[in-house]
Amino acid sequence: MSANFTEALPKTLLSDQVYAMVRGMILDGSLQPGARIVESEIARQLGVSQAPVREAIKRLAFEGLVTAVPRRGSYVAKISEAEAQDAREVRALLEESAARDAVENFDAEARRTLEELVEGMRSAARETDLAAFRSHDMAFHRAVIELGGNSYLPRLWAVMESSLLSLRVVGDPGFTGSWTEMAESHQALVEALASGNKGRAAAAFHRHASGGEGT
Repeated sequence: MSANFTEALPKTLLSDQVYAMVRGMILDGSLQPGARIVESEIARQLGVSQAPVREAIKRLAFEGLVTAVPRRGSYVAKISEAEAQDAREVRALLEESAARDAVENFDAEARRTLEELVEGMRSAARETDLAAFRSHDMAFHRAVIELGGNSYLPRLWAVMESSLLSLRVVGDPGFTGSWTEMAESHQALVEALASGNKGRAAAAFHRHASGGEGT
């Protein structure tokens, strides 16, 4: 976090500003899993008191992005590969079910919404903005969940969403492949929905969500 950026930090809603900045650093991989988050250091860099920093870290802990260890401090959540795989399996089931139903509700407006998010991923890939990529990636999958029309699935997804981010199950900053190709894999998902074939769409989303085609 640079001093130049923080000179313009508004004096209102400080905890929101700090939250957004630290969250962005976690999502783009600047703060790696296991890294300690020192409240006093962040406050010093931002030129604010520790109170808004403490509040921001509490929010991140609630989302599962930060782990608070009594008498030791706060750390970026570090999750085992086994836990991440468990999350992928649950996510794959949710998305498979949603995609099957989303085929029936896929129209011009839905296509426009999803393709705008794909374009956002393409742009983020060109700029190597991984936080933006993850944001568009998550929004894409959330939109498909909602498009399915099952009133319960979005609630399940909302419960899982922060965990999926912290587990690096969506938009993994450690991904070593092509982010541009990753964006195009989402365009392929759009085409699967547009095919009108429920089985094809369900299989495509299950394969994608379980790790067969990235994030």
